[in-house]
Amino acid sequence: MVGDAGEDMSAETPHISVVTPVYGCAPSLNKLYQRLKTTLEKITDDFEIIMVNDASPDDAWAVIERLAQTDARVKGINFSRNFGQHRAIVAGLEYSHGDWAVVMDCDLQDRPEEIETLYKTALEGYDIVFGKRTLRQDRWLKRIESKLFFAIYNYFTESNTDGSIANFSIISRKVVKELKRFRERNRPYALIVNWVGFRRKDVPIQHAAREHGKSSYTFRKLVDLAVDIVVAHSNKPLKLSIRFGFSMALFSLLYALWLIADYYINGVSVEGWTSVIVSIFFLSGLLFANLGIVGLYIGNIYDETKNRPYYIVESTTFKKKDTDD
Repeated sequence: MVGDAGEDMSAETPHISVVTPVYGCAPSLNKLYQRLKTTLEKITDDFEIIMVNDASPDDAWAVIERLAQTDARVKGINFSRNFGQHRAIVAGLEYSHGDWAVVMDCDLQDRPEEIETLYKTALEGYDIVFGKRTLRQDRWLKRIESKLFFAIYNYFTESNTDGSIANFSIISRKVVKELKRFRERNRPYALIVNWVGFRRKDVPIQHAAREHGKSSYTFRKLVDLAVDIVVAHSNKPLKLSIRFGFSMALFSLLYALWLIADYYINGVSVEGWTSVIVSIFFLSGLLFANLGIVGLYIGNIYDETKNRPYYIVESTTFKKKDTDD
């Protein structure tokens, strides 16, 4: 079975859908479920918890299946392989049917109890409410890596993204419907949600320390993610490539003038050396600029035109029915 999802999971429309990608957090899932259940039942009994197993290396899928057997409101989606956090979020949203959808991590650093704060704020007339972490409970190295990521991201995208805001949020059904219309390959959740517009508010929330395992986002993965997002959603690298190319060309011209002056003042030791070096610098600068432009655009076009499924679902814990949603 392949995405995108066009199947219903129940005859009724739940009031709140919670979507959480699962990777390397099997020990946290039972506690996550209990805390979600307690929190959501304060708001409504009509909810669903969608856990998307992104080929977690532990026994996460077995835990999800047990939870689904215990409570039908738990819905499990099992990917055929690891597709990444943002694709897992997309899958969860595409299979969700709630009037409101909550997106959160499974490691309990996003505190389930804060959903009540997000929901109450949304009822004030907002379609999008993000949690703003007042004090991050990550390792100091992780915080530094995150700051570097957002510094690179903000510089190249010419935006002002707040590093204290991640994916923990609640969005209305109409926002979910708009997100489901996107078909591009690179769909970072927070960026796309911000792009669609609608009324938004960020509210301060408490951030918890990670109880089990460690983050799968190494510094190298953060850099790769930053590069992918920048290339897909910004043309600033292209502009910088052009500037660098013409800077090299200008440098070669200035160097040529210096060599000419040096020739008439001091003479030249190797005949023809000046013209060769100037030509190499000049052409290298122009080629660098043009190859940067063509290469990045061709790479993006190539990825988009392959038209591969955004994710592949191996199995689910629920029966699927057709829906017009």
